[in-house]
Amino acid sequence: MGDPRGFLKVRTRRELAERPVEERIKDWLDVHAESGLQPWTTQQAARCMDCGTPFCMSGCPLGNLIPEFNDLVRQEKWEDAYNRLSMTNNFPEVTGRICPALCEQACVLGIHQPPTMIKNDEETIIDQAWALDYVKPMPPERLTDMTVAVVGSGPSGLACAQQLTRAGHTVVVYERDDAIGGLMRYGIPNFKLDKRLLDRRVKQMEAEGTRFRTNIEIGKDLSWDELRDRYDAVVVAIGSTVPRDMKLPGRELDGIHFAMEFLPDATRRVYGVEPVHDITAKDKHVVVIGGGDTGSDCLGTAIRQGAKDVTVLQIMPKEPSSRPDNSPWPTYARTYQKTSSMEEGGTYLYNVDSVEFEDADADKVTVENSATASAFLADERGHVTGLKIVDVAPGENGPFTRQPGTERVIPADLVLISVGFLHPDTSSIMEQMPVELDKRGNVARNEDFATSQDGVFVCGDAGRGQSLVVWAISEGRSCAAAVDRYLTGSTELPAPIVPTQRPMMLPR
Repeated sequence: MGDPRGFLKVRTRRELAERPVEERIKDWLDVHAESGLQPWTTQQAARCMDCGTPFCMSGCPLGNLIPEFNDLVRQEKWEDAYNRLSMTNNFPEVTGRICPALCEQACVLGIHQPPTMIKNDEETIIDQAWALDYVKPMPPERLTDMTVAVVGSGPSGLACAQQLTRAGHTVVVYERDDAIGGLMRYGIPNFKLDKRLLDRRVKQMEAEGTRFRTNIEIGKDLSWDELRDRYDAVVVAIGSTVPRDMKLPGRELDGIHFAMEFLPDATRRVYGVEPVHDITAKDKHVVVIGGGDTGSDCLGTAIRQGAKDVTVLQIMPKEPSSRPDNSPWPTYARTYQKTSSMEEGGTYLYNVDSVEFEDADADKVTVENSATASAFLADERGHVTGLKIVDVAPGENGPFTRQPGTERVIPADLVLISVGFLHPDTSSIMEQMPVELDKRGNVARNEDFATSQDGVFVCGDAGRGQSLVVWAISEGRSCAAAVDRYLTGSTELPAPIVPTQRPMMLPR
């Protein structure tokens, strides 16, 4: 700790500047006008208090050595900072851009000042490391005769594959899409995560010895039991991809889609890849149901595609601007965070729910050719034209209650459902290589990330359920240690978490 009074000298927190809204909504480039090392970077890093008990490290499941790399940033020792960061994080260029920064919520300085800029320090370290050519392939010193198949190339699958490759095993990653990255590739818009960052990591992993097989869907192009016969171990890292649906009358109308049918096509178009669903928001009234990160991504994407207007519906009330009393430090607090997409336009409606008509015939002016009650309005072609909504209030001990007299209709040519995911798509694996599932429909595993099938392991959202990128990476790293131990009898790979570990946060 070079300056024990650093946090007293620099009390303000500096964020990366963003490009003007009118400029950035015309392209798919990063929304930020600044990146990498800035004149104020070292001053911000000096605000770290080097706590005797660094709760920031408890907030992050990766176990990042945060006070250490913060001080190395302060000293501009970029190679040392990179080495310290890469000890615990395989992909800091991803977490530094899209992680909600659980570590910052647990920062001790954050009790009475804005917390240390840990997330930005991560991004700066890895950007400097790439620019100064410190990031090198790390192939194993020797190879074992063991082979591992990793199914899925999201953050958990890639982290697991990189760790096992470096341990000396021959690892093959299977991906059903045409490019590696999972939802990082096609689920997160390019203006939040430039895909060139993924491409250079894939090249590094290939140089280390990891092999990639795209356009191969396990369970269809190659069966699960055939895959198990070919490899000494199999890791299931297929994510949580079954979306939560809304059972409303009229749901079957044209123009109503899941968010993950809409977002991937937008990124495919950016990179000249043929769309799968060919959905576009151009010249449409867009309604997004669900106000989380994915809903925000839909908002920014629809604006860039030229939507007439975008309305985002959130059934929950607007989050408080500061830490609420029921989320004490150092737990993760759900506070209001205005995303870059929210700054670009659109309308957010809080405490709002979609409802079905009690009497469709009573609203003949807006409901055309409707024989049954519906929350959605349609034209004579069966295409959605509107959505009926109502204000709701949370009950003291139960569900939301509708507020009489607040029913109204908003126009909707395109409705995007963004209310989360239920569990992984296990239909093919259950037919071909049945594994036990937990009560939520995730692939069940024991304390060693092992499924009920010998030699088959699971990590990431497929076993944990829908979660964050830092949890996915930590799961992949921990699963790799378990697989290495299964194959060789021991392991030197780090295991930052156990399968039952959960975020440091309180339930709603």
